Amino acid sequence: MSQDFRHIHFIGICGTAMGAVAAAMREQGYIVTGSDASVYPPMSTFLESKGIKLSEGYKPENLPANADLIVVGNAISRGNPEIEAVLNRKLYYLSLPETLKQFFLRGKHNLVVTGTHGKTTTTSLLTWILKSAGLNPAYMIGGIAKNLGQGASLHDARHVVLEGDEYDTAFFDKRSKFLHYLPELVIVNNIEFDHADIFDNLDAIKLSFRRLLNIVPESGMVLINGDDKNCIDVAENCRAQLVEVGFSANASRHIKDVAYDAHGSAFTLLDTRFTIQMVGEYNVRNAAMAISAAHFYGIPLSAIAKAVAAFEGVKRRQEVRGEVRGMTVIDDFGHHPTAIRETLRGLRHQYPSRRLWAIFEPRSNTTRRAVFQHELPAALGEADGVILAQVARMDQLAADNRLDPAKVVADIAATGRPAFYEPDVTAIIARLKPLVKERDVIVILSNGGFGGIHERLLKEL
Repeated sequence: MSQDFRHIHFIGICGTAMGAVAAAMREQGYIVTGSDASVYPPMSTFLESKGIKLSEGYKPENLPANADLIVVGNAISRGNPEIEAVLNRKLYYLSLPETLKQFFLRGKHNLVVTGTHGKTTTTSLLTWILKSAGLNPAYMIGGIAKNLGQGASLHDARHVVLEGDEYDTAFFDKRSKFLHYLPELVIVNNIEFDHADIFDNLDAIKLSFRRLLNIVPESGMVLINGDDKNCIDVAENCRAQLVEVGFSANASRHIKDVAYDAHGSAFTLLDTRFTIQMVGEYNVRNAAMAISAAHFYGIPLSAIAKAVAAFEGVKRRQEVRGEVRGMTVIDDFGHHPTAIRETLRGLRHQYPSRRLWAIFEPRSNTTRRAVFQHELPAALGEADGVILAQVARMDQLAADNRLDPAKVVADIAATGRPAFYEPDVTAIIARLKPLVKERDVIVILSNGGFGGIHERLLKEL
């Protein structure tokens, strides 16, 4: 099918995944153009270095007269002038996941990593193991692994490792993205309620995962969290080979003899001892999934163990950003209560005798809402002190549907821990400065830039 196309235009080209696919298609010899609301480095310079012409702003005239295919980004919605012109002119268009399927995934060994938490770390580690074993996989990851140096490489390869997101595909296709990825192997790390802007409840999310497992071939493999009842439930009628990975004794692939220290974690799986440079139960689970997947493709356990030990982690996952006056500032992408809780517990192992501060920005489409009003205090309460920022884009949500940070703070303070609600980064730093002392650990929890708070803390504390 791809041989019929010559000129491909991307609407929303500067998104991380869109940009990576656009660059890969340019390298395959296609003429590629694109547009976005904002065009700025580093993505703009990266794309321009590939010979891709960019247009800033969405306008009908951006559409090339001879474009054979329009790729529509997930952030594009009806009313966008460019997509309205595509529809009016009846041009051929695809979503990004459909484009991946048509141009990159057919006939390949596709390994799809899914779940509410741990997708990026597990996908990165699995990619690194395959790469270390000489398989040279293509990959698409929603973050940057330190060992890989980039989030995507869609070169021609037999194996493709994909971070599989349950979020919807496009404004015209509300199915989960991962349903387009032609999986041969699927990892399901865990399943919880998330993405409250598109899913009504947990059952709706579980339905999406059931549909995914229903398209794994009988010759393929499904690895699920054997300690998660939601994972066990969605895999009930799976026709592919199924392996439960977990800490419980009844898990067919049992994780045992776990030990933590300030430098990482160690555990036994498949009668082999593994060490990782990451701390905490969730990171052990992530590693066990990646190890099990690599084992399915015949990589020797000794080679897997060597690669796992050398894995340096992922940017924005418990990443140390710097130290100031003996205090350590850490960046973490955590925004779901479970992810926050496990991140803080992991940091407890890593910094056992130090005071831990959590600074949280309610920014995701779920944590901006009141969905986790009662869960967040317990999760953030794993820290010794907490500061909450104002809900991002709060004007877009009705008050009765919006998280109440002041109430979260009050619930934490009622347990005896210092907790504060401050409206912006300047106020947060002013509040924190007289409270912190040498050897404190400050973790910033946000799925966004959080107003450059990391750099400001390192300069102003």
